[in-house]
Amino acid sequence: MSVLKCWTGAAFAVLALAGGVHADMTVSQSNDPTAAIGVGITDLLGQEKNALGLVSSARMQALVTPPALKKKAGKAGAAISYDDAWLAAQPAAKGGEQFQCLAQALYFEARGEGIVGQAAVGEVILNRVESATFPSTICGVVNQSNGRGCQFSYTCDGRADRIHEPAAWSEAGKIARALMDGAPRSLTDGATYFHTPAVKPAWSRRFERTARIGRHIFYRAPIKSAMN
Repeated sequence: MSVLKCWTGAAFAVLALAGGVHADMTVSQSNDPTAAIGVGITDLLGQEKNALGLVSSARMQALVTPPALKKKAGKAGAAISYDDAWLAAQPAAKGGEQFQCLAQALYFEARGEGIVGQAAVGEVILNRVESATFPSTICGVVNQSNGRGCQFSYTCDGRADRIHEPAAWSEAGKIARALMDGAPRSLTDGATYFHTPAVKPAWSRRFERTARIGRHIFYRAPIKSAMN
């Protein structure tokens, strides 16, 4: 009899503990803050569904259609043909000191290279202006010199820089003006150096060749990456 009582008491104890555990689990679930949030979200979604039902299909289409993106003008615009027709369509060019420096560089350094060849040399000058390695103005780039000579030979050859060919000067001016006004620089692929095939300077072996236009070969500094 005492054994039965002990077994019965143990059974009641187990049941009591199970009930206690269940009660604790119930309380824990009902106090979960995410449960209340879930109920709130359900209510909000229901309200939103009812509100959307009042919006016409045309208005809904207008709301979900993204606005058209506007294309920005920049240096990556349509390539220029740099032919006689393009040159003839350009207005007479004029400008201040920086324009004069660029036009003179094209005239004295590259007028025998035609329209494309002059534009290519102009690209080099403007690419240098934007490079931290060179002066920050066109005149500074054109007139830069060092202990070994000038960057552009006509600036220190001892000759007077006089314009003897008005038609060629007009051509150089139009090309210079177009480049300064934002013509895309797509001829030399970022070149900052050039030389003629008659010479092979030592520095050319350290640079990346980008183009050959007329009697000029163009180069840019090698692109450095994190792995270099």
